[in-house]
Amino acid sequence: MLHILLADGFEEIEALATLDILRRLQIPVQTVSIKGARQVCGAHGLTLKTDCLLRKNELRQSQGLILPGGMPGAANLNSNEAVKKILLHHHIQHTPMAAICAAPMVLGSAGILEGRRATCYPGFEDYLKGAIIVNESVVRDDNIITAVGPAATFDFAFAIASMFLSKERIEAEKKAMQFP
Repeated sequence: MLHILLADGFEEIEALATLDILRRLQIPVQTVSIKGARQVCGAHGLTLKTDCLLRKNELRQSQGLILPGGMPGAANLNSNEAVKKILLHHHIQHTPMAAICAAPMVLGSAGILEGRRATCYPGFEDYLKGAIIVNESVVRDDNIITAVGPAATFDFAFAIASMFLSKERIEAEKKAMQFP
């Protein structure tokens, strides 16, 4: 099971389009509220009822963690110590992790991007501690995927899917979705 971590202020398109694409591809994924209540409010006013709450040790067996951006969503993820502990646990386990827009700052502040190629929303580069900043829409460095922002969401979601599915399966879904 993959998990999308959500905090108030998350970027709706980055979270929901990624969720939709992964579910279309039949990759098990759940939304997780980090705030102690299942309802999370997006950066543009959409309220979402998540699948579950972040609880101690609950995500230790996750097969992948996804962090949508948006502000103050990414800052809220970044200031949550439980999120950082989970990320560090999964970093040691070499679990796939993906962050888009401002959310790579969370990976950067946790030291996860040290020596890795990464990208983010323009202006957040200073938060990517130790990263090799790359001017690309979506960057994959081993088990870590980062992306620049809302316009990169589809490519971001398909990059995540590529860690679990064949290129042929992904291309078939792109065709079904009328993806160029």
